[in-house]
Amino acid sequence: MKNFFRKVAFGLKPEEKVPSDPLTWAQKQVETIPELNWKGKHIYSEKEMRKHWIKQRVTEETVFRKKYKNDPDGLRRAEKQLENDSGMNFWPNNEISIRHAEAIRSESPVLAKLWYFWTNHFTISDTQTLPDFSTGAYQREFIRANMDKTFETMAYEGTIAWPMIMHLDNKDNIGPKSESGREEWRRREKEPATLNENHARELMELHTISPKGGYTQEDVQELAKIMTGWRPKYSKKLDQGSDVRFMSDRHEPGKKTVLGKTYKRGRKSLKIVIKDLVNHPSCREFIATKLCTYLITDKPTKEMITPIIKAWEKSDGHLPEVHKAAIKVAFEYNDKYKKFQNPENWWLQVINMSGLAYKYPVPERKMDNYMLGNLPSEELRESDWRLENIGYHPYRAKQPNGYSDISTDWMSTELIIRRLMYAKEAFHMYKTMDQLDLKNHENIIRSNFDDPDQILKIVSKAISNEEKHMILFNLPEVLKA
Repeated sequence: MKNFFRKVAFGLKPEEKVPSDPLTWAQKQVETIPELNWKGKHIYSEKEMRKHWIKQRVTEETVFRKKYKNDPDGLRRAEKQLENDSGMNFWPNNEISIRHAEAIRSESPVLAKLWYFWTNHFTISDTQTLPDFSTGAYQREFIRANMDKTFETMAYEGTIAWPMIMHLDNKDNIGPKSESGREEWRRREKEPATLNENHARELMELHTISPKGGYTQEDVQELAKIMTGWRPKYSKKLDQGSDVRFMSDRHEPGKKTVLGKTYKRGRKSLKIVIKDLVNHPSCREFIATKLCTYLITDKPTKEMITPIIKAWEKSDGHLPEVHKAAIKVAFEYNDKYKKFQNPENWWLQVINMSGLAYKYPVPERKMDNYMLGNLPSEELRESDWRLENIGYHPYRAKQPNGYSDISTDWMSTELIIRRLMYAKEAFHMYKTMDQLDLKNHENIIRSNFDDPDQILKIVSKAISNEEKHMILFNLPEVLKA
């Protein structure tokens, strides 16, 4: 059963005691949400991070456009300096370090792996410099913080959060018949108010009922009308960086009908329609299927999905109960299915199983005083560009549907070669005696595999510990959990 610790978490460290009751060990981790396991001086809130986003946007839009109108070289230099001043080159690394500390330093690695599932489900894609400032904070405050509540709460809070409103352009969703939509200046300036369907479509397609819910284009338009008015207020000083609020003057008047149910106009209608969407049978099946695909197999069976749906119905979508059910299904099917690990989860396995999580890291490049001021010397330092290179940066998905959980999408020759390269890099990232310890890889293998002798036989053929590292972490037994 040792691969279960890789299936629902990131494996065991060398010499780490194997839990005597794996199922209880895993399920207890999802009952509550502990404080983040971060040793940095400060964790910046989404609202604090937005101030940096505002500085970047407003300076570029109002100052640079005028000042460097006829000086493209000066513009590039000024933009580069602004990136440094606003921390644009620092924040993603900082956030990735906070995120990964939960997988390899906390007492709740199972919770962390499920957190990563939800951050991909509610993807903020690579747009409007959100990955540089806001996505990490969004994932902490609106996803992780709600993992001990109902899915309804997570969906609602995630929907009206500033990063998601910006990401899916609901700031541009204004009712044509609203007070704002009928203002004279719009006709004069030829800027009519229009519905923006992006957020409404993704709320149904990606976040709740999925296309199997049977919604139509008319349902999308009606939901978009319900969502009109949810936006930040624009100003020259803040751009679109003010808090999201319901602006009634931009809300489409009249009743709206979604999936056969009619909703009154007003602020409360969005919360009501989200409640109906998350309680739709297609939503329960969609999420249960995705959880099984993430943890167990690319093709979940009805027998796998059903217990998760039942737990959802019994608890009214209380996520700890949903997660426990998914973990139990993963436990019960552990010896029958092996799941190919996506690049980020694989990378965290390499670090965790190697026992490198508590070693002093060697920075890949000299850090500036800004970064050193936030990270104590003993803290994990991750570089977000590494995740881009292996194909899975959790803040830079190209599309709103996030990254695939299907194994074959991660099995290209190029991506496998990159895993070989980064297994080698992981070996050299830390100056530790483990690099010279001839028994280090034996300890790793015996801690994480039920059939260690077979794997040891393969790895022992390598000449150096570096080669052992590259071979071990690219064996099918490690790539799959």
